[in-house]
Amino acid sequence: MCGIVGYIGKEQAWPVIIKGLKRLEYRGYDSAGIALASSNGITAYKKAGKVSVLEEFANGEDQSGTVGIGHTRWATHGEPSDRNAHPHLSGNERLAIVHNGIIENYAIIKETLISNGHNFLSDTDTEVLVHLIEDIQQAEQCDLTEAVRLTLTQVVGAYAIVIIDKENPNQLVAARKGSPMVIGVGEDEYIIGSDASPIIEYTKNIIYLKDEEIATITPNSIEIRTIDNEIQTPFVHRLELKLEMLEKAGYDHFMLKEIYEQPRSIRDCLRGRISPDEGTVQLGGLKDYDDKLKQANRIIIIACGTSWHAGLVGEYLIENYARIPVEVEYASEFRYRNPVVSENDIVIAISQSGETADTMAALELAKSKGALILGICNVVGSSITRLTDGGAYTHAGPEIGVASTKAFTAQVTVISLMAFYMAQLRETTDRSSLKKLLKELDTMPSLVEKCLATEEATKYIAEEIKDAVSCLFLGRGTGFPVALEGALKLKEISYIHAEGYPAAEMKHGPIALIDNELPVVVVATKNSSYEKVLSNIQEVKARKGKVIAVITEGDEKIKEVADFVLEIPDAHESFLPLLATVPLQLLSYHVALLRGCNVDQPRNLAKSVTVE
Repeated sequence: MCGIVGYIGKEQAWPVIIKGLKRLEYRGYDSAGIALASSNGITAYKKAGKVSVLEEFANGEDQSGTVGIGHTRWATHGEPSDRNAHPHLSGNERLAIVHNGIIENYAIIKETLISNGHNFLSDTDTEVLVHLIEDIQQAEQCDLTEAVRLTLTQVVGAYAIVIIDKENPNQLVAARKGSPMVIGVGEDEYIIGSDASPIIEYTKNIIYLKDEEIATITPNSIEIRTIDNEIQTPFVHRLELKLEMLEKAGYDHFMLKEIYEQPRSIRDCLRGRISPDEGTVQLGGLKDYDDKLKQANRIIIIACGTSWHAGLVGEYLIENYARIPVEVEYASEFRYRNPVVSENDIVIAISQSGETADTMAALELAKSKGALILGICNVVGSSITRLTDGGAYTHAGPEIGVASTKAFTAQVTVISLMAFYMAQLRETTDRSSLKKLLKELDTMPSLVEKCLATEEATKYIAEEIKDAVSCLFLGRGTGFPVALEGALKLKEISYIHAEGYPAAEMKHGPIALIDNELPVVVVATKNSSYEKVLSNIQEVKARKGKVIAVITEGDEKIKEVADFVLEIPDAHESFLPLLATVPLQLLSYHVALLRGCNVDQPRNLAKSVTVE
């Protein structure tokens, strides 16, 4: 979850690293630090707080050097503080390291090192790792690459690391297992990043370091070997990412920009994949598995957080149209309960980053049991895309705001396409129905555009609920995942406690909470559950609850009952999550603004959860 940047080349490293850390700050912002290597040794600066705090702290200090490493932290071992900030130095101050991940057996290693005379200045597992490298380097009298390789055979856990050595200041050593690492290949320079965002400004040629690979890098060379000491031939990919995608483009926050990008991102998800007039779907990443999809006994969708909510939408659609039983599992729980998985099952993983540690672990378990593994992912070349047998990219573009917005609607769009594709293969939905559905799906970008017009109404409602202590979100059918997602967005960025429930479940407990202080957000569009949801609203109003209803445009009946309404275009209920989610995103955004919260970087959160 932490962000790593490394630079080696002909330019000064500090400006490249500081800019890269700012681009990676969505991965963690508890503390930040940079270490520079030169013939004079290692110079390190680190500080609790955001990258801007580090920048101010080091202003006027010596920032010279063409080799360096940087880190922005999401705290795991040890509270956010100056001493726990990365980089960490070895005991002899010869080595400096930055690390993303968790070393699970650090405590045992630390005890051994203390008995060998090592002293520790922080609470982190990372400092233990660099001391172990130092210990092995001294004992074996070997170079840094070999010391790192030998060390990594002894550690358990996940890591992406970059190390510098003052005895060889014109070299970086990087390694990864379970945590992402990308290496940009420039002209007589290399830039390392946890993802491509720090790299794209300098080069579009990148190498994805694989699990248990170690890279030894100089300004004009790179050598990659495995932890078993086997030399590898690196494959250089060409990035399609554009630099302007990483900028705010005039918006106050990335989150708002990404909310407004949803018509475009949904359109990109659909482009080249549907033929509405013919009633057909084409998904190149699935076609090699048509026979398995036809014969599948069960589909298991695995995801976390917002992606799990997208999976719930997929459950409704796949069961309704493809008639395959679907289970939606939290990835973090899946592998710990000895799940029953067979060769006739299909497992679909949903992940924005493609690096979610829990999802990857769940996939590895399912794959070991012979299931077909498919992925829905936003990041080309990510770990999950390399692990899966097939799947589909969402094409949403970079999402910098920590609270997912366009990633959710893109995932829902792709899982919808998968549902219709399977229905087409299995002939469980007739062609005329598919034509109607696909024609309506094709209009979703323009309908989402109309949903963005609710922003003025959400500003007014936000003023009314900004001081709430708690909030309840209700929905039925495909509106239930919308309720869950709306509640998650509100709690993530405004820190108001919020819960999503199936509307009918309100009477089984949550109704006890309702009074005139509790905002109740109800997804109440005109669909098959309309009358029942209307009854739920009346039950809330009978107890003096404050109702905010997301309704179908022109609905006067609910408008008379609810305190506030957010109107969205009429559409088939299968596509409700693509539309009803948008005003709830905007509502959460404006509540957070009014409460003075950091919208793009909410407390305690990071964008990509790469540790368990």
